[in-house]
Amino acid sequence: MHIGIDLGGTKIEVLLLDAHGTEQFRQRLPTPQGQYAATLHTIKTLVDAAERVAGGQCSVGVGMPGAISPATGLMKNANSVVLNGKPLHADLSHLLQRAIRMENDANCFALSEATDGAAAGASVVFGVIIGTGTGAGIVVNGQVLGGANAIGGEWGHNPLPWPEMHELPGAACYCGKHGCIETWLSGTGFAAHYRLLHGESVTAAPLVERATHGDERAETALQAYEERMAKSLAHVINILDPNVIVLGGGMSNITRLYQNVPARWGKYVFSDYVTTRLLPPRYGDSSGVRGAAWLGANHPGKNGC
Repeated sequence: MHIGIDLGGTKIEVLLLDAHGTEQFRQRLPTPQGQYAATLHTIKTLVDAAERVAGGQCSVGVGMPGAISPATGLMKNANSVVLNGKPLHADLSHLLQRAIRMENDANCFALSEATDGAAAGASVVFGVIIGTGTGAGIVVNGQVLGGANAIGGEWGHNPLPWPEMHELPGAACYCGKHGCIETWLSGTGFAAHYRLLHGESVTAAPLVERATHGDERAETALQAYEERMAKSLAHVINILDPNVIVLGGGMSNITRLYQNVPARWGKYVFSDYVTTRLLPPRYGDSSGVRGAAWLGANHPGKNGC
């Protein structure tokens, strides 16, 4: 059996999968806020609970915010800032007394959907998480493509492609630049742009509902969103040429995206036809922790079962 850990900013979740991908155990505990050592011990508590169900020691994969720097072995780019600069991989391996696998949470999402989810069987998969932020992961032939700098799939921190004049320079991003894809396509970015235009604070879900019921301003905003997503994903297709793009996160629940975005992206893709499919996730919010479990299954440590 295989254990996956989803290390989030507010909760830590464990999942136990058998070799067929069937869930055997799941539990969540709150993430200790600002407490690195307590976070490590919460993970151990969850692993111990899962292994009591498994009846033995299992492989462990961990999905996390941010990435591990190949240069230092320390955490970087995590929005859970208490993790940054810490030797998380080394500390967890020591605490759990085994080799473990760790990947960015967007990579875990992509791996889950590529292994037995919406993109199962596809050779190249781009998995996008669009919620309060915008991240992505790449899986090629069943393997996560982390990259030389551990930033493979950091699509959200590139500029919006083919911008209109009124879209420049774009909103400030926390990364220090302006006009990043994340500032346009995240749920918070979508709502912020609507507020800038109309002076009204409305979150993404009610805006989509308004568009469904014929609200002209909401419909215009959503069409602009679809065009920006089409441009942004066309950029990915021109570089990576994936078989499947899977959307996750809160914005993936907008069902019209799966028809309207591919209908728009053709004029930006450098090809006479586009066979790339845009699909919703099979496992939704569970994909991250499932992908973490598959990390260990695909690359178990010497102590993994």
